[in-house]
Amino acid sequence: MGLFEDPYRRIDPSRPAKEVLTPENRKAAREIAASSFVLLKNENNMLPLPKTGKTIAFIGPMADNQKDMLGTWVIAGEADKAVTVMQGVKNVAPQLNAIFSKGSNITDDTAFMHRLNFYNSQRVAIDLISPETLLRNALETANKADIIVAVMGESESMSGESSSRTEIGIPASQRKLLEELVKTGKPVVLVLFTGRPLTLEWEDQHCAAILNVWAPGTEAGNAIADVLFGDVNPSGKLTATFPRSVGQIPLYYNHKPTGRPYYGSYQAKFLTNYLDSPNEPLYPFGYGLSYTSFTLEEMKLSKSKMTGNGALTASVKLSNVGKMAGEEVVQLYRRPRGQHQQAGQGVERLPKNHAATRREQGGQL
Repeated sequence: MGLFEDPYRRIDPSRPAKEVLTPENRKAAREIAASSFVLLKNENNMLPLPKTGKTIAFIGPMADNQKDMLGTWVIAGEADKAVTVMQGVKNVAPQLNAIFSKGSNITDDTAFMHRLNFYNSQRVAIDLISPETLLRNALETANKADIIVAVMGESESMSGESSSRTEIGIPASQRKLLEELVKTGKPVVLVLFTGRPLTLEWEDQHCAAILNVWAPGTEAGNAIADVLFGDVNPSGKLTATFPRSVGQIPLYYNHKPTGRPYYGSYQAKFLTNYLDSPNEPLYPFGYGLSYTSFTLEEMKLSKSKMTGNGALTASVKLSNVGKMAGEEVVQLYRRPRGQHQQAGQGVERLPKNHAATRREQGGQL
């Protein structure tokens, strides 16, 4: 690369204008963000949302918030260049009657806030408007809407080093707002920002849909709107297991937690059971829904035994049998006897009513 002769050869003051936040790079950022989102719940096909004909309230401290779009690992990121959710909605659905209210602070806990604002930074602030007034204003906005989109979750400083939490639910101030929004009787879609698996059992029971968007980056608002309104079909799958409670942690997808594992019967004593919770996670590793439906059929193996360094071919017919084009991650889990499971994954984009065949060589798709 020539760096021994000239270690600074790539330092050129003209490069940022030509290479940083270019239209091409922003387009890629938008596509990458949308492809990472995981649809956790979609009761009665609540999503995608209509672009016209309804009044939709976007409520929550993350809905019109630039700095928390980027996440913690941005260092030199420019938050003032980020697209908020509200701006993305206006870009993607300009004819929609979209209304907004903040509803709550990210947290009302001043001690928690000061820990988030490490090195005297101003990453999180408590609004001068009282929490009671924020909530009252949000409910007034919600009552004008047909559908509520609650935009909530973890701020950018809740992830990274020295950012562990003993309770990994949505922060209390936001959870209170969400509970009050649910009480309106309007359908509630939760757009969730998070840098870790959260405990979402209550949210799963009471929200019509949940879209996990992680920390989406500069093009956050546009990417979220693309998925919410169906311009992009969500295809992300969880790369970590979401527990029902912190008491289930550690929770593995590929091996049992103890030498005496639970095996399906709560009547069996002296095993790793819970008295107050199912053993299964809320959302397992590899989980993720879609706006369309896929079928996997005709699974075939090239042979029934494999020895040494031999190869085994598996084939399966993947069909999109729904009404929208979409991508599906074909997941194959295998384990040699006496060893831990291993996972292989492949991605296939299919137009509606299309079938394709994926092949797997040597255990990896």
